[in-house]
Amino acid sequence: MSDTQTTGQEAMTEQRRPFFYPDSSSDTEEYRRDNEERRKRLSKRNGPLRTRIPSANMPPKNLSPNQPTPSTSSAQDPPKNGQKAQNQLCDDRITLVVDNTRFVVDPAQFTAHPNTMLGRMFSSGLEFTHPNERGEYEVAEGISATVFRAILEYYRGGTIRCPPTVSVQELREACDYLLVPFDANTVRCQNLRGLLHELSNEGARRQFESFLERLILPLMVVSAEIGDRECHVVVLLDDDTVDWDEQYPPQMGDEYSQTVCSTPLYRFFKYIENRDVAKQVMKERGLKKIRLGVEGYPTYKEKVRKRPGGRAEVIYNYVQRPFIHMSWEKEEAKSRHVDFQCFKSKSVTNLAEATADPVIELEPNRLREEEVADAPPEVPGEEEVQ
Repeated sequence: MSDTQTTGQEAMTEQRRPFFYPDSSSDTEEYRRDNEERRKRLSKRNGPLRTRIPSANMPPKNLSPNQPTPSTSSAQDPPKNGQKAQNQLCDDRITLVVDNTRFVVDPAQFTAHPNTMLGRMFSSGLEFTHPNERGEYEVAEGISATVFRAILEYYRGGTIRCPPTVSVQELREACDYLLVPFDANTVRCQNLRGLLHELSNEGARRQFESFLERLILPLMVVSAEIGDRECHVVVLLDDDTVDWDEQYPPQMGDEYSQTVCSTPLYRFFKYIENRDVAKQVMKERGLKKIRLGVEGYPTYKEKVRKRPGGRAEVIYNYVQRPFIHMSWEKEEAKSRHVDFQCFKSKSVTNLAEATADPVIELEPNRLREEEVADAPPEVPGEEEVQ
């Protein structure tokens, strides 16, 4: 090592020496020797210190003058591939307007779920949607921004968290409108009662559609084949026994009823919410005059009692069972025996007049003729004395 380099290193060491307070207990000479030995060990390990830093315009030492130098990034350099992809992603985003609120989203999230309404709208080159003058798409009319923001989480993570300020029914209706699956795997809700109620409605709907096709529709076809246009079905249990006496059948009235033995259908009609679901399904299938309830149905004969005059009276055992009544009559308003539109309605305020025999109304001229005919004949020459 030359003297010049040693002098320069000592000068740099003097500049790098830390500052000590006067009351420090460290020995200055001892510290200097330790520092000098440390410096020599470092110089042997790393080589001599470089006192000259090459400039940015000077080529590296190992490269020839004709060899091109490596480029460095600057503000004027073109963006890298990641920056290009990010800018392109921002250009592909669209703006949705829901309830006067703008949502900037990536349409690729919608196309990943083609069975939903938004997936169908943005999967065919935006053929079914037309932007407004600002280039924004107005979708989901009638759905609040809070509900739509929650539904967007389905496209990002596959689950929907029902906001506390939104009812489960409102979220369910929005999911049905947007064709987003609403089930226990996709919806997270704090209100378990509301969530289970909606899930029960969906399950009851599917269950009754199966009952309608397998059990009820064949009975309706039997009634239609004999000319009837309505059907009354009583739901019995599988273990119910119906044993009517052929000589003394029970009095069922004018309404002919059919029976179906199904314990699952009996349990289905036990809940009033399921009856409402069943009524809604039958309305959607075009049926009318739908009635659902519980009535007594005779199962078997208990005893026969003789009444005065020799007439027998049969006593049957009755059980309470659900029933369903429906009609497919088109002209039910014209199937009445009497058309009350042919009669003039007259209100009678007098109770005695209302209970008395009806008064026959005659024409004025005819009434005058009858009065003249009933009057006594006049005697000629007589004058009425005042």
